[in-house]
Amino acid sequence: MSMKVQAACTEVAWAARLNLLWLMFTLAGGVILGIGPATMAAYTLARRHVHGESFQAWTEFGTVYRREFVRGSVLVLPMAVAATVLVGNHLYLSALGPGTGALRVATLVALAALVVVGSYLGPIYAHYDLPLRAYLPKASLFAITRPAASVLQLFVLIGIAYATSAMPVLAAVISIGAWIYVNTWLCLRFFQENEARLHSKGIS
Repeated sequence: MSMKVQAACTEVAWAARLNLLWLMFTLAGGVILGIGPATMAAYTLARRHVHGESFQAWTEFGTVYRREFVRGSVLVLPMAVAATVLVGNHLYLSALGPGTGALRVATLVALAALVVVGSYLGPIYAHYDLPLRAYLPKASLFAITRPAASVLQLFVLIGIAYATSAMPVLAAVISIGAWIYVNTWLCLRFFQENEARLHSKGIS
């Protein structure tokens, strides 16, 4: 039991460190220029951690951050802008009253779809070596063809978001790192299952 508790504490500490790295490097880029490369660096390190690799987190994060500064921004910024617009629209429609119910629902559905696609984007980027233009279509394909996995990830994110709304300090301590880590852990298993299924069908 003590070993399990120790292992759990180690993973929590790792998620908190990842959270700190993401925040610091995002702020270092002035948020707008930092969020893309920081996000992709976090997913890259999360994948390596899941695979049991040993590395210097700060050094490696900085290396990946610099390497992915442009590509990370190209992938992440459009998603972040779209999410911001949808959240803003939902808040605006909510303020208008009950007459906008259908539009609010449509906005929430669009936001949920964006979140689900986005939940595959980082892990796919860290796991697969593809042309830049291919990552978003592949993430969308995973979201559509694996509905159970997509719903599971959405519920995990909602759970983390709910805990963070109840205790906002978690956002600065662990919430973002925990999501990236759990999201990566789940997706790597989904990818393995998908690759095994394709292999059994003789598809490379």
